[in-house]
Amino acid sequence: MPRPYFQGIHHVALIVSDYARSKHFYSEMLGLRIIAEHYREARQSWKLDLQLPDGSQLELFSFPDAPSRPSRPEAQGLRHLAFAVTDLEHWISYLQQQHVATEAIRVDEYTGKRFTFFQDPDGLPLELYQR
Repeated sequence: MPRPYFQGIHHVALIVSDYARSKHFYSEMLGLRIIAEHYREARQSWKLDLQLPDGSQLELFSFPDAPSRPSRPEAQGLRHLAFAVTDLEHWISYLQQQHVATEAIRVDEYTGKRFTFFQDPDGLPLELYQR
């Protein structure tokens, strides 16, 4: 039997500390389209499905008393989430106008592509990668 293959990433799921703040950040500031939003009474948890232009999705969850996950120094697990963009400077300018700090632009030593990092409200490292 031939090995099956992936068609892409369907979604990435994040547990957030402040649901309203993260909902605003990802939907209003970053512009991800809200597909669905549900409150799950049994789990005392919100679930928000957001869509990127390529069809991939980001899921936000809130859980009471979820423990923090360290991101620095770099911990095992998810290192960062990278968004593809066409105009890196425009995004950097926009984020700075929204009072979101960005790092200096770097150049990938292997691909020659430019990128930068910023953080979501919980400190999760996010990357903008210019195509």
